[in-house]
Amino acid sequence: QVQLVESGGGLVQPGGSLTLSCVASGSIFSINAMGWYRQAPGKERELVARITSGGSTNYADFVKGRFTISRDRVKNAVSLEMNSLKPEDTAVYYCNAQVTRRLYGPTNSYWGQGTQVTVSS
Repeated sequence: QVQLVESGGGLVQPGGSLTLSCVASGSIFSINAMGWYRQAPGKERELVARITSGGSTNYADFVKGRFTISRDRVKNAVSLEMNSLKPEDTAVYYCNAQVTRRLYGPTNSYWGQGTQVTVSS
């Protein structure tokens, strides 16, 4: 099995900052891309940022210039530094990892349990 555990969510005022962290553990041969998604009440889950095993990143337009994704390949961890937070960033944030569990095995998608981020004064 593969487990993703997120941390770092909470309540922050508009304009503030938070850093989310996620660590993958379990039966892991390799991890391809890791990323962060979010889901606000009544809305679909959407991509926030993604980073490949080679370090290439892509961001949703609504976070460009404000959020930074980074990865520690040794620790199987990914972080999301969020600055200049806005009320519309309020959502549950989910960590995602594309994991291969054995040599030449399939790559499957795994999700964390989610962490709440609330931006409010």
